[in-house]
Amino acid sequence: MARTFAYCRVSTADQTTDNQVREIEAAGFTVEPKRIVTETVSGSLPAMERKGFAKLLDRLEAGDILIVTKLDRLGRNAMDVRATVEKLAAEGIRVHCLALGGTDLTSPAGKMTMGVIAAVAEFERDLLIERTQAGLSRAKAEGKALGRPMTLTAAQQAEIADKRKAGISIRALAKEYGTSIASIQRAETRAGIPA
Repeated sequence: MARTFAYCRVSTADQTTDNQVREIEAAGFTVEPKRIVTETVSGSLPAMERKGFAKLLDRLEAGDILIVTKLDRLGRNAMDVRATVEKLAAEGIRVHCLALGGTDLTSPAGKMTMGVIAAVAEFERDLLIERTQAGLSRAKAEGKALGRPMTLTAAQQAEIADKRKAGISIRALAKEYGTSIASIQRAETRAGIPA
């Protein structure tokens, strides 16, 4: 027999999930209080990384129904929502979203909706890549150094190369210069000292 669960999430402690619970009840879904999972966590955290949602996943079984008031309760963006719904559908769990008229996102109509969401997600990803590449190109054109800043100056790197040639250990140099072993190894590589 199918059980009905509700997942209600708010972002900050001064908010409450009461309105979401009432909205689910007003839509005609009967959810036992022990099957209502509430959580206060930022929407920027992917659903699968949220403690409350992870516990909910452990309780859900094939044939169960999960109700959410809005898609953003399930994920931080279209890609995250899609991945969450696909994971639930693969486990035989139906997902209903009240903001989409109570549509079961795992039904044919729901799959179509998820197809549109997937297209939007791909569009979002492409725009993000495009903006990132444009920003990198602009920064290069302005002569800005890209990547992580070096922890050692050019003079320090030259000193390290000389000291390594003299046989001082990497570990000792890392301690002396207050940096990591990896930074010393990178300085060696830049100086052309074989590892």
